[in-house]
Amino acid sequence: MNIAQLIQRCIDELPLAEQDNKPIKIVLAYSGGVDSEILAQGLSLYAKQQPQFEYQLLHVHHGLSANADSWAVHCQAQAARYQLPCSVAHVEVKLAPRVSVEAQARSVRYQALLAQMDAADILMTAHHQDDQLETILLALKRGLGPKGLSAMGRVQSFDKNKWLIRPLLDISKSEVEAYAIKHQINHIQDESNFDEKYDRNFLRQSIIPSLKQRWSAIAATASRSAELCAMQQSVVDEEMAARLPSIQRQQGEESVIELAALAEHSAAWQALLLRGHMEQLGFAPPSKVQAEQILSQLLDAKADANIEIKLADVVIKRFKGAGYFLALTKQAPLCNIAVSSIDELVALGVSCGVEKRVQADLFLGAGVRLPREDEKVTIEFSLAGSTRCQPHNRSKGRELKKLWQEFAVPPWARAKVPLLCYNGKLVCAIGYWNEKAYLCSESEQGLTFTAN
Repeated sequence: MNIAQLIQRCIDELPLAEQDNKPIKIVLAYSGGVDSEILAQGLSLYAKQQPQFEYQLLHVHHGLSANADSWAVHCQAQAARYQLPCSVAHVEVKLAPRVSVEAQARSVRYQALLAQMDAADILMTAHHQDDQLETILLALKRGLGPKGLSAMGRVQSFDKNKWLIRPLLDISKSEVEAYAIKHQINHIQDESNFDEKYDRNFLRQSIIPSLKQRWSAIAATASRSAELCAMQQSVVDEEMAARLPSIQRQQGEESVIELAALAEHSAAWQALLLRGHMEQLGFAPPSKVQAEQILSQLLDAKADANIEIKLADVVIKRFKGAGYFLALTKQAPLCNIAVSSIDELVALGVSCGVEKRVQADLFLGAGVRLPREDEKVTIEFSLAGSTRCQPHNRSKGRELKKLWQEFAVPPWARAKVPLLCYNGKLVCAIGYWNEKAYLCSESEQGLTFTAN
């Protein structure tokens, strides 16, 4: 086994471009266990062959073991032998009821690794073929589909603008251990690896040995299944990219699903498109049962039904034939803002909470007239629905609540629309209309507003 060649095989698959300011950095997630130890040794040989890259070993000190300090010392000593720079990142794993220690440790570990990386840099991990088998079995336990069963790829994009490579992914655990013995590579043994309360350790200690005894090649064949799932998922992803825009539209600040367009697809594609839309927005995809419930309520509930579905990180609502997906966060109501002068408003704009900023500009013969000296200027976020309004392009007035419906502003979004008022009277619903009674003449300066 030539580890430097395995690393180069992964590098060759990357569309690396020249970096103007600095060389691309290869960061190894370095635990000091046998897997990462042989990869560190191989990386030291690779670094001598490929000096154009920058190299970094990173050991994450979780503080969960009494041996954590000695492991960090071991990694720094080994790195010195390999002539590779090594840093130790101390992280805190917050323990709480019903929170997976494994998941928390993994999360803070990747945060520490990302802190060492810039765009186009490469993260290298020591996952091997047996790790792949564990990942596939865990995916089966969770009831995941082809995307989950595709498990880990040898080369993958990472954090949008970086890369993740796993040079040992086609190498078995026994080959890794044999290599360490042959080359007399010193490594640590994490005692937590034998604690079967953790799912991976249970598989590693009690399940996979029995599977291998019965089917010696199961790790390799399961890895091939993962590759087939990944290939099929890539086809689904390509078709998803083609279909998603046909059911999506931008409504104000929200990317929404056109439910009539979604209903034209088969039931299977409805579920896939729902998942694709939610993932695109950054939300966790729903389970099979959750997806069925969401689709049933969005597509089949009565037209006047008040739909509100809450998941872990998102609340899903329906309004005027569209599905809205809103981050499940608590925000304080926006407060009315008194404007001391128009000059200040034009110069600085007005912050309207986290999401919006109102910017004012002065133009001759455009927008609403400037306030008179006796008029108090405010930006407000809630007026009575019965308020009579007349947009600048209308011959007749309508109640505010009717205009919100006409402009397809959902009820939950109306209190976020900044409203310019003079002495409490609506002058401009920023981003929607100017009030006809307050338009400036062609010969005077007017205020125009944008919200961004």
